[in-house]
Amino acid sequence: MWAAYEIAILLPCYNEGATIADVVKRFKETLPDVTVYVYDNNSSDETAIRARLAGAVVVPERRQGKGHVVRRMFADIDADIYVMADGDGTYMPEEASELINTLISERADMVVGTRAGVKDDAGRAGHAFGNVLFNKIYQTIFGNDFSDILSGYRAFTRRYVKSFPAVSGGFEIETEMSVHAGQLKLPIAEIELDYGRRPEGSDSKLSTFKDGAKILFMFARLMKATQPLRFFGLISVGLLCMSLVSMIAPLAEYFTTGLVTKMPTWVGSIGLLLLSTLSLMTGLVLNSVAAGRAENKRMVYLNQTPHRGEMRPDRGRRVKRKTCELPSFKAPSIDISEDA
Repeated sequence: MWAAYEIAILLPCYNEGATIADVVKRFKETLPDVTVYVYDNNSSDETAIRARLAGAVVVPERRQGKGHVVRRMFADIDADIYVMADGDGTYMPEEASELINTLISERADMVVGTRAGVKDDAGRAGHAFGNVLFNKIYQTIFGNDFSDILSGYRAFTRRYVKSFPAVSGGFEIETEMSVHAGQLKLPIAEIELDYGRRPEGSDSKLSTFKDGAKILFMFARLMKATQPLRFFGLISVGLLCMSLVSMIAPLAEYFTTGLVTKMPTWVGSIGLLLLSTLSLMTGLVLNSVAAGRAENKRMVYLNQTPHRGEMRPDRGRRVKRKTCELPSFKAPSIDISEDA
């Protein structure tokens, strides 16, 4: 069914020795002709050896953090379709075919497997609250393209993978993936999939407050990079409001007595007003820069090989075009002599 496509399964792992062998085997049973890649992120248990014995290609990544692993995976592996999941067994390998079918039938560049019931439990109450909060913040800032931005079960085309900059270092990488697709207006899709619980002996690597703070910081950084006018405009409005409030007392005194005794307050309010203006001008300048960066990203994206049903039998590699040879033309000779 997918003979024209080269499919790679990507599993970033850190201390998933209790589950990784079963996950690899189930992926290979579900998709017999695919290659399963396990990138071991400094595991202290038997993750690497168990994954290798189960039939996976195991590669070490020394920089700690899921973002670093994903960046390495996307750089190393060349395929037509990529399916990324976790090695903890919470995502069902048997549902990978649904992601791939949706990617092809919808002609999408990314399909996200939204997690059924994750908002109700997610293993911990803090994680459930965080999922609801972060999705609401994302939708407020970047739009309603996604309903589960933190899902780690996704399918991508080569065109998406090779145009994704992957700046993040940790679990906030999924947020960056979603913003990248939204900024370039790429075709995306979502399907709801089952979300399981970790078996006994497998512990979550998420820190509710630490990773939550990283995700919030990523929201701010990506908003500044993709929507600088809005970002610095909000700062400008805040500074302007502070300036106007601090001006009330000096102005009221001046109109009453003709004097300004609260000079430090007045100078401070003028300083806030200048900072407000500077912030607005910064946003205007960076907005033009951001538009140029978005255009460059779009050109990199469009420069990738065909995909999504446009795949040729050579699995997407470029085919040398035949050039059309024009017939030779010999200009007639003209004899110019003195008699002429």
